Amino acid sequence: MRALTYFVGITIDGFIAAPDGDVGFFPMLDDIIGFMAQDYPETIPTHLREQFAVDGANKHFDTVIQGRSTYEPALAAGITSPYAHLRQYVVSRTLDASSDPAVEVITDPLAKVRQLKAEDSTLGVWLAGGGKLAGALLPEIDELVIKQYPVVAGRGTPMFDTDFEPTAFELADRKGYPSGATVSRFRRC
Repeated sequence: MRALTYFVGITIDGFIAAPDGDVGFFPMLDDIIGFMAQDYPETIPTHLREQFAVDGANKHFDTVIQGRSTYEPALAAGITSPYAHLRQYVVSRTLDASSDPAVEVITDPLAKVRQLKAEDSTLGVWLAGGGKLAGALLPEIDELVIKQYPVVAGRGTPMFDTDFEPTAFELADRKGYPSGATVSRFRRC
């Protein structure tokens, strides 16, 4: 069975975006970009892969699922298929369909994730965000990869926007970087 991994960047105080959904306040740290390009190359958008010297091989994921707010910045930039090297699903109740045949709009993320996890593949499914979608998919999340940036936001979009639902994960790995950022990997207990 394939795993669902929530690979996300957060502030020290646990936010993944500003109150308006903007992520531009996160610093572009060379060591974290290097980590992503080397260890999780599929998380680099297709149009930036050459710039960040990504070799093109997917190491962990062949599929990405994201909320509309996560997908929206790409659309605003005229990019309809931000992860063309992956199967792409966007969860939305307001988008009827994607203008790009490589992106499928879905309304039932839990059913889709269960279907994707049941597929026979050595690569997993990447949950790219946002907080409400992560909250809805918490019962199916197998792994967390958290890039924590040395920034306090004060308020914004939480990593999980859901009811009180304690869910145990165990630390599998943590690495600190010279920039002050850390990357932690947790597995569901």
